Amino acid sequence: MQGLLIAGRYRLAESIGSGGMGRVWRAHDEVLHRAVAVKELTAALYVSDSDQAVLLARTRAEARAAARINHSAVVTVHDVLDHDGRPWIVMELVEGNSLADAVKEQGRIEPREAARIGLWVLRALRAAHSAGVLHRDVKPGNVLLGRDGRVLLTDFGIAQIEGDSTITRTGEVVGSVDYLAPERVRGHDPGPASDLWALGATLYTAVEGRSPFRRTSPLSTMQAVVEEEAEQPVNAGPLGPVISALLRKEPERRPSAEEAEQMLAEAAEGRRPSAAQAYVPTQTSGLHGPGSTGGYGTPGQTTNARAVNGSATGGPATPVGPSAVGPTAVGPV
Repeated sequence: MQGLLIAGRYRLAESIGSGGMGRVWRAHDEVLHRAVAVKELTAALYVSDSDQAVLLARTRAEARAAARINHSAVVTVHDVLDHDGRPWIVMELVEGNSLADAVKEQGRIEPREAARIGLWVLRALRAAHSAGVLHRDVKPGNVLLGRDGRVLLTDFGIAQIEGDSTITRTGEVVGSVDYLAPERVRGHDPGPASDLWALGATLYTAVEGRSPFRRTSPLSTMQAVVEEEAEQPVNAGPLGPVISALLRKEPERRPSAEEAEQMLAEAAEGRRPSAAQAYVPTQTSGLHGPGSTGGYGTPGQTTNARAVNGSATGGPATPVGPSAVGPTAVGPV
């Protein structure tokens, strides 16, 4: 494949990442004379004609979704091609690694740096939501860390575009189950708050070195997402209450994107965001595992300082895929 010319324009160099759906190549745009990343959907070679059509539709949807978002923290998509019986996406080449790579190599991320990363992802999500796009697959493998310090969100392959008819089959669960919000596991329609929950789970993974709800199987992981509270992060520092706020089970009890952005900005400066505490249930136990209600006060009893509808209320994934170390444009593909 190395040296292959795609669409008479993009010459493939080395492979820089791979996953269940295909691989990503560094390539040279021979028209504009620039380095690009080319995502090859090899899964199209092994599916039926009808599934090929769905895959191509999703590829085009990814390009449309990304094209609607104008933000420096979103990877730019340049082109979508149909070559040799499978779809290809040409996109901005980001020199660096994914957050999943960084966690694997370092064990965990320092809280202030994790908050900085989360802040840029949050800004990318705000831009996407403003454009009517839900990402639906926020996870460490889809957060890119450029060598120049940039943080970018990539892989809108299962994004949902407002106004588009869905290309997802009824009852189909899409996304990495470790990072699926509880309402999505229950089969409810996702909303912006679902992306924020996934961001909370991603930040938990960053500071703790493991996903908060990973169990022995996808089914038990999804059950944990719905029924259990994550253990209180012990390495999160000022980011801890922000993560807990984002991981509220009920979407209406999570902070808004605007509020979360302010909280992350404070945590990135090393300050503990006071506003985050209003979203966190109170419980005396420092840890809250299976069967507990989560928070910081009395075991088995949960309260919440934030008023919802005028009253105080209580309440309380498939593994991160591999992505190559080095320049990349997407995480697992």
